[in-house]
Amino acid sequence: MGAIGLGAMPLSTKDERPSQEDAVAVVHAALDAGVTLIDTADAYARDESEFGHNEELVARALAGYGGDTSAVLVATKGGHTRRGTDWELDGSPAYLRRACEGSLRRLGVDAIGLYQFHRPDPATPWDESMGALRQLADDGLVRMVGISNADIAQIDVARSIVGDALVSVQNQFSPGWRHSADELAHCAGHGLAFLPWSPFGGVTSAGSLGSTAPAFAQVADELGVSVYQVTLAWHLAQSDTVVPIPGASRVASVRDSVAAAGLTLSPEQLARLDG
Repeated sequence: MGAIGLGAMPLSTKDERPSQEDAVAVVHAALDAGVTLIDTADAYARDESEFGHNEELVARALAGYGGDTSAVLVATKGGHTRRGTDWELDGSPAYLRRACEGSLRRLGVDAIGLYQFHRPDPATPWDESMGALRQLADDGLVRMVGISNADIAQIDVARSIVGDALVSVQNQFSPGWRHSADELAHCAGHGLAFLPWSPFGGVTSAGSLGSTAPAFAQVADELGVSVYQVTLAWHLAQSDTVVPIPGASRVASVRDSVAAAGLTLSPEQLARLDG
C-alpha cells in the first residue's frame, strides 16, 4: 500500500481559506486516517504580515490532537520570502539558517524532521545553498533534507554535497503537468522520495480535473470512486518512492484522498492514464 501525505498550504485570501477550527479539523482527520507526513512552509501565508502562519497552524493542530503524533513527520521549507503579497527568493546560507531557526520556533521542535529548500535562487549559487542545508543537518537543526523544484543536475549536486541527509525531492507533477517525469525516475533510481506537489493540478484547476483529464474520469467511473482517488493511485503507481501530498480544506476530501492508498489500478487502466 502506498503512502499519502497532507499538503498544508492555505488558500490565498482570508475569505477563501477555511476557519482555523476547520483547518485544525482537517489535520486531525488526516491523522485519524493514518497520514504521517504533513508538508508546509514558512512562506505559506496570505502575505508578508502573517509569514509563518501555516507552520503555526500545523503546530497548533498537532498540539491539540488527542492521539499519538510521535510517528508524524512534519516537513517544512525555507528559501521563499514574501514582500507584501509577492513571492521572492533568498537561498543564501545566512538567510536559510535564519529561516530554519524561525521554523523551529513556530513548530515548537528542537529539530525539523524534513527541511526542504523551496526553490532555486538565481542570485545564490546552488552549491552554496546545498552547503547551507548540509550545515543545518550537521548542526542538528534538521534531521533530514529535501529540495524542491529541482532538475536532475541540481539533484545530483545536492546528493554530492548533502550526502545521506538528502532524502527527498518535491517537484510539480500531475496528469496535466508531467514535465518532472525524468526527475521522478531519477529519484526512484537513487532511492530518493519524490513528493509531487499540486498532484491535482493546483487549487484553481483541481475542480475541473474530471474534464481536463478525461481518461482519469473514465477510470474513476469504472471503479466507482472519485477522479481524485484515481489520480493519487496513478501517482503511487509511478514508483515506490512517490508520496503525493494533496492539499485539502474539507474533512471529506482528506478521507477521499487517503482511500487512494488502497486503490489498485489494472495494467490496462494505467496504460490509458499514462497515454
